[in-house]
This record gives sequence, structure tokens and C-alpha cells, in this order.
Amino acid sequence: MLPKTAPVHAASQELAHTNSRHSGPRRWLRATQWLLSAGIHPRANSTTLRVAEDLAKRMDYSTGHVLYCLDGISARLGLSRATVKRHIAVLRELGSLVWVVHGTKANIRRKLGLRGYAGTATVYAAAIPPSYDHAMGHRITGSGYDARVVVHQQNPSESVDNSRVGNSGSASGAPPSLTMAEEKRKVQMRGGVKDTSRQRASGSKLQNSRPHRQSDSHATTAPRSPAQAAREILETRTVRALVNWTQGEPLRRLAFSLRSYFDRGLNAHEIAAELIGMCLKWRPARPAAYIQAQLRREAREVAARDSALAAAGDPRSNTAWQEWLAQADLEVPPRTDTDRRLARLYSWDRWPEVADHYADDPDDALDLYGTRLCVHAVRQAALAEAY
Repeated sequence: MLPKTAPVHAASQELAHTNSRHSGPRRWLRATQWLLSAGIHPRANSTTLRVAEDLAKRMDYSTGHVLYCLDGISARLGLSRATVKRHIAVLRELGSLVWVVHGTKANIRRKLGLRGYAGTATVYAAAIPPSYDHAMGHRITGSGYDARVVVHQQNPSESVDNSRVGNSGSASGAPPSLTMAEEKRKVQMRGGVKDTSRQRASGSKLQNSRPHRQSDSHATTAPRSPAQAAREILETRTVRALVNWTQGEPLRRLAFSLRSYFDRGLNAHEIAAELIGMCLKWRPARPAAYIQAQLRREAREVAARDSALAAAGDPRSNTAWQEWLAQADLEVPPRTDTDRRLARLYSWDRWPEVADHYADDPDDALDLYGTRLCVHAVRQAALAEAY
């Protein structure tokens, strides 16, 4: 019988020592869903996925960092604090969460020169463990948290090179743009002889070719009614005000490049969050063209991921995955007397957590806390419900 759990020990649950790589919330949630469905952790279930989804909604798009906010998760999901703690521990043991900052009772407001008291918050970072990359057949460069997936480009001419799309503004170095036809018109109209008929002929040809070029780059977007186009332009106005590197782009052209986001049902602030994470340290000379190139790359990555997931199938029926499980050292370290002694020492004033633990897993609670503490916790919980 194959082992079902791959615990990551406490030393490897820190950002500086983890073997898992950095991730953003979207890819992290997809990887976590796959790991939970693989059944490699005995305590992972649908509640673990609910906790992961709550974290993903609040994660920073670029860094993947998120505040723990134990009381907030407990209130939003209707779970006890002890239950949330256990499922957070499951995500850490899977290698999907790593500690960035450990919460303490140190007054963070004093460090900031403010009055009052506020404890230092716990901060986690999203991470994808090597076991997932192994199962998906990913090629990895680097190691630890700074490791990255090597993406194979099917067509190098369609890839985006940041050094060529800078502020130089050269048409040869920029990605395909909606303004290409407009530049051709400018080139043809230069010169000492002015030929109005030739200009009109060339202008009509370019106008006829422009819709074809736009429909090729946005073949998946649905046609817009005038009212819908007006609403999207109004939303784009807010997006352009929030994202500074898009402010040099005409409003209609920018709205056209954002149609894929509008089709997903995103509003202006959600689209702004996507764009801010897309371009952090430089300003593309052609924002609309850059957005389209990024969306095409994202579509290729999604197609490659879907084909990989289809090839992988059910994690339990994946031969390579089962072979990795059989060869890896996945035994759970046994619980020691020191673990029991510390749990009983620090849990007398936390009987609600003990009662919740006993309700979820009586055998494990009795082994960890002992009969006396469990009886006291259950009795106190019953009295609290009575009053």
C-alpha cells in the first residue's frame, strides 16, 4: 500500500528554506486543487480547499503574500479557530504555504511610531511544491523559492521581449500593434509630392484591412453592441486612471485590448489589479499591443496546462505520480511525548480549540491532550452552549 502523505517539516516551511517555488494566486490555487485531489495528505478535504480559496482571494497578485487573519477566515467560512489552524497546517505540510513572518505579540504600532497596540501579524506566501512540478512534467530552473518553470515557446516570433518594447518607440522592436496600419499611412503620406487620390486609395485599403487584423487578434471576443462598447469605454477610463503605464494609450484602443477581461466579467478595479501585476518595473511604449501579447501568451500557457492536466488524468491513476510516491520518503514523523506535554501545558486556557479538535477527531485529540483535558473541554463547551 502506498503512503498517502508528504509532510514538509517545520524547517522547510520557512520561505528561506523551502523547496517549493514562488507562485501567484491563480496558479497556486490550481496546483493546490490538484494536490488535494491527489489524496496525498490524510487530513486534506473539502474544508482545506475552502480555506485555500479564502487565502487566494486575498493574496497579493505579484508577491503571492497574504495575511493569515485567523479570526477573519473563521468568521467568513463559519469554522472554528482550531479547524482553520489544522487546515492551514495541512497546506504547510503539503508545501503549498510557507511562512514569511511569524505573528508575535510585539507591538507593531510602536515600531511604526504610532499609539495603541496591535500585534505583529502572521504572513504566508503561496508556493508550489516540487511534487506537483514532477507530476506535471515541468522543467525547473533554479532551486527553492526562487525556482521558475521553463516555458517552451512554440513560436518565438510571438514572444514578448521587454528590452525591445521599451520607451524607444521603434516599430520594428514593438510587438504587433493595432496602430500598424496607422504607421503605414504616415509613411506613405510623407514626401515632397502630394497625391490626394493615391492617399485616399491607400487609406481605403488600410481601413479595409484594419478590421481583419483586429478580428484575428481577438477572434474569441464576442461582438459588442453600442451600449456595451460605451460601458466598456467608461470602465476603461477608470482603468487608465488607476494604471499609470496605460495613460499614454488612446481610450478606445485601450478598451479594445481589454475585451478579454471584460468577457471574464471583471470590473475596472479587478482589471487594474491584473495590469499592475503584469508590468511592475517598466513602461511599455505601446500598452495596448503589450496587453494583447500578454493575453496571447497567457492563452498559450492555459492551453499547455490543460493538455498537461488531460494527459495526467486522475492523480491516483497517474503512473509517474504513483512511482514518485513509492520512491519518495513520505512517512509522517511519529508524535513524541514532548509534543503531548507541550500541547497539554498550553491548552488549559484554550479549551474551545480542544473541544473542536475532539469533535473532529476524538482519537487524535485524546492522544494529544489526554482524557482529563478533553473531558474538561467538552464539559465547558456544553455549559457555554447551555447559557
